[in-house]
Amino acid sequence: MQSQSELLPNALDFYNRIITIKSPPINSWSPKMPAGELCYPSSISYPPISQATETPMEEDEAWVWAQIKAEARRDAELEPALASYLYSTILSHSSLERSLSFHLGNKLCSSTLLSTLLYDLFLNTFSSDPSLRAAAVADLRAARVRDPACVSFSHCLLNYKGFLACQAHRVAHKLWNQSRRPLALALQSRISDVFAVDIHPAAKMGKGILFDHATGVVVGETAVVGNNVSILHHVTLGGTGKACGDRHPKIGDGVLIGAGATILGNVKIGEGAKIGAGSVVLIDVPPRTTAVGNPARLVGGKDKPSRHEEIPGESMDHTSFISEWSDYII
Repeated sequence: MQSQSELLPNALDFYNRIITIKSPPINSWSPKMPAGELCYPSSISYPPISQATETPMEEDEAWVWAQIKAEARRDAELEPALASYLYSTILSHSSLERSLSFHLGNKLCSSTLLSTLLYDLFLNTFSSDPSLRAAAVADLRAARVRDPACVSFSHCLLNYKGFLACQAHRVAHKLWNQSRRPLALALQSRISDVFAVDIHPAAKMGKGILFDHATGVVVGETAVVGNNVSILHHVTLGGTGKACGDRHPKIGDGVLIGAGATILGNVKIGEGAKIGAGSVVLIDVPPRTTAVGNPARLVGGKDKPSRHEEIPGESMDHTSFISEWSDYII
């Protein structure tokens, strides 16, 4: 393994080397991507990872990694001050899992929890579990497509603390399931300290997760979050008191949870539901409906609630319900 000193060349020297190399073109990006490129249905049966031909997951990972490296080369040319940083975090690495492991190790280390130890931990975990790598790629795509402020994959990889917190949580969750619970809890603590995102290592996360802004997100021990879910800042998926057992929310696929929403107890938020910003949800929310307010109520009423066709976790539509919900004016 390279030492950190070897991974930090002089920025000017590196810049002089990269400007002589023509960067590969960065593929044009369209937010209207085929749905299959965003979603990874559990019904698809992929070939074993050991087969000679690449699986769809491997091809997707390779494409995204090529994009990230091309973006990093471009940014290093445009901003020489970042050349050394981009080299050490992206361009010196041979794969996405190595780059991500290095970056997380340096972000989460402390004076007593060394970056080299964390790098080895993350790399061994990502390398041994293809599903974790596929989830990271799905999360990168989610941020790139759903967040208009996300200008590139590399920007998300390096700077989106919601993405980084989610990937570190996936490792903590694997450690928890391996009965390495003291280490999983220590990692949870560092994630909370550094990223201000507090996810219990036992909580289950799907793929294609977007923690938009992410500050103040709290997810309890028995919570389950499905695929292609978008969660904004200061969202709580919590319990209702001191009760033990299965006591946290279950979030279905394609759900959108607005900023500051609080969902308490072992309640089910149905597939494709929308939770308005600042809402307090204490009971189940049916699929494809919108719950708003404190306490939350269904738009259209509980007997015949309004239903939407789009997947709000992907469309990120926060306000289309407002005309049905109230006569709000300014």
